Amino acid sequence: MTHTAVELPTQRTPGCPFDPPAELTRISAESSLTPLAFSDGHEGWLATGHTLIRRVLADPRFSSRIELMHSPLPGSQRMEPPAGPGFFISMDAPEHTRYRKLLTGKFTVRRMKLLTERIERVTTEHLDAMERHGGPVDLVAAFAQPIPSIVICELLGVPYEDRQSFQDDVATLFADEDAQTRDEQYEALGALRTYVGRLVAAKRVTPTDDLLSDLTTGELTDDELTGIGVLLLAAGLDTTTNMLALGTFALLRHPDQWAALCAEPELVDSAVEELMRYLSIVPNLARVALEDIELDGHLVKAGSTVLLASSVANRDPAKFADAHTLDLRRNPVGHTGFGHGVHQCLGQQLARVEMRVAFTALAARFPGLRLAVPADEVPLRNAGNSTAIYGASALPVTW
Repeated sequence: MTHTAVELPTQRTPGCPFDPPAELTRISAESSLTPLAFSDGHEGWLATGHTLIRRVLADPRFSSRIELMHSPLPGSQRMEPPAGPGFFISMDAPEHTRYRKLLTGKFTVRRMKLLTERIERVTTEHLDAMERHGGPVDLVAAFAQPIPSIVICELLGVPYEDRQSFQDDVATLFADEDAQTRDEQYEALGALRTYVGRLVAAKRVTPTDDLLSDLTTGELTDDELTGIGVLLLAAGLDTTTNMLALGTFALLRHPDQWAALCAEPELVDSAVEELMRYLSIVPNLARVALEDIELDGHLVKAGSTVLLASSVANRDPAKFADAHTLDLRRNPVGHTGFGHGVHQCLGQQLARVEMRVAFTALAARFPGLRLAVPADEVPLRNAGNSTAIYGASALPVTW
């Protein structure tokens, strides 16, 4: 069976901000693996089937090394350099294994649950401030951004009072390339490395009670620890913020689901998993074949980049019944919102705790929460870039 190579669809349908691009869904209905034309002339593959994507993510013959990957975005011609020390998400074994083993014990379910009381206090403080202010407020600035920011800063030992600087750098790093050039993103990454590097040096001299200080007592070099710190800080700031903002937006656009969560707070566990599935704020991942591999009846040659459309896999009707419907009572076991395999999100348990606490408290405090602007006026970030983290830049709400 042969297929003509397609270009990656990136535009979401107006009025459907939570759905993957309609053309991407159409392609998926025809085949779970399709040749993909990259802007630099490379011909790779687009994987959309749920089972197929999990298979690739679990197969060590597919590499996460960023320097081997091609970008499917229009105009992208430049290959990335190899990952710097500590940037383990863009490495393979044995380098990835070494870093991951050092960090896994820091992010266990038990340790993250111990943070629940602190997360509850931080959440209550911000809900109190919202109530004193009165509506309308921007839920991103008042709630979705500060809660994970405070938590990750305390966990890593990063002074929260420095947040404006590193939050701006993180925002630049994850911005759509229409808004920021690659040079600006590299500059932001350099600034983050400089900031975290100084912090690491200080903790070598005067350790405190935090994760970065714990790691200074081990085998990591300053460069490695700086890379890890940048990675954890950036991920901890950005991903959960976007899940809280976009998740609330989705719930308010599905008032029956919002009402269910308000009436039955015990739904929150399944609600978090369903929102992860339904929204897929990391819409795509990528891997590179290290050898010739037969996949879904096709020969994927060594060196081929395979783009893994998680947003479509999470709407795969072969895995999830009525897949395009948001249903908080669903049990979406096996969704790829946190990835899969050895690179599955290290901080997923922390993110789960933050979302469970935040959504439960928000629904209890403001059951009458509603959008303060028409839905099509909510500003979305990276809406036209399906390889970047998706979310809401602002979410004006009232009650």
